[in-house]
Amino acid sequence: MQTDLLQEARRQAEICNACRYCEGYCSVFPALHRERAFSDGDLTQLANLCHNCRGCYYACQYTAPHEFDLNLPKALAEVRRDSWESFAWPGPFARAFQTHGLRIAAFSVLGFAVLFWAIRAIGSAGGEGFYAALSHNAMVAIFAPAFLFPLLSLAISLRAYWTSVGGGSVRLSHITAALGSAAKMKNLAAGHGDGCNFEDEDRFSHARRHVHQAVMYGFLLCFASTSAGTVMHYAFGMQAPYSFFSLPKLLGVPGGILLTAGTIGMAVLKTKADKNLADVKAWGAEMAFILLLGFVAFSGLVLYALGGTAAMPLLLALHLGAVLSFFLLTPYSKMAHGFYRLAALIREEQNRQPAPATRPKQHRA
Repeated sequence: MQTDLLQEARRQAEICNACRYCEGYCSVFPALHRERAFSDGDLTQLANLCHNCRGCYYACQYTAPHEFDLNLPKALAEVRRDSWESFAWPGPFARAFQTHGLRIAAFSVLGFAVLFWAIRAIGSAGGEGFYAALSHNAMVAIFAPAFLFPLLSLAISLRAYWTSVGGGSVRLSHITAALGSAAKMKNLAAGHGDGCNFEDEDRFSHARRHVHQAVMYGFLLCFASTSAGTVMHYAFGMQAPYSFFSLPKLLGVPGGILLTAGTIGMAVLKTKADKNLADVKAWGAEMAFILLLGFVAFSGLVLYALGGTAAMPLLLALHLGAVLSFFLLTPYSKMAHGFYRLAALIREEQNRQPAPATRPKQHRA
């Protein structure tokens, strides 16, 4: 990891540790105030706990033009992005996406769409619905490896992160508490519960929390829809296309709507927010991820609405190109932050819930 980014984050953390004005703002400050000195692993953990709500910056008396020139949200955002690049596997892909994210996402979607359009004849005989354009076997052969690769990549990356932050053995209580915090987006409400200042210095808002929840729950519903269709196909012999009142559609359509609305809201909020309170270098890559995820959801809804028309093969190629791009880019895009954030929350629960003391063995005389 870059030493200069860690040194600047360390300088600011030490000043914040002495001040303690923001102690109740979010999970970062209780974790920060537990330490007297900050190792690289401590700073990496703090950076991945931070949700960049910016409340601490607007409340701080030591921001520019003060000589301390504190900007903790920016310092932690830069360490956070650097940690993802350092731990990502293979590493060069992460650095390339952070630098050229929008172009990579756009070209990969179009490239894969052209590929799917070119091979659509594989399933053109005897298939129904989407399988008339691309056979089920072809879809499985393409998407199974594309789904498994990000899982392998993220597992390797998170193992490196866990080692870096000194994570130990995990108890069920650590996981349940972390999942509860993530489900409620607790840290985006700030310690006082009024929301954060992400879009505006003088106004507290829950807007960012709500759009994050829409994205998260929309994605989970879409994933559940795909899982339900897989089970129905292989376990019960019920093959697509499915009716609107089938489980895949009842899960997938609301999920797609939530995901589309959430990504639109997230993109709008990012354009309103001050770029100088985040990692400026990562802005383009983050926006590329948001647009890619939104296009996956929106193209899926359009494909469902127009699946019975002559436009279906082209729409299917675009949608599958977007989905395949999303899978392959997940370990290097902002999507990875959800996994790192959950790992950071679990690590924080380890610190908050110390292991029970073991009683010394009693030796009989």
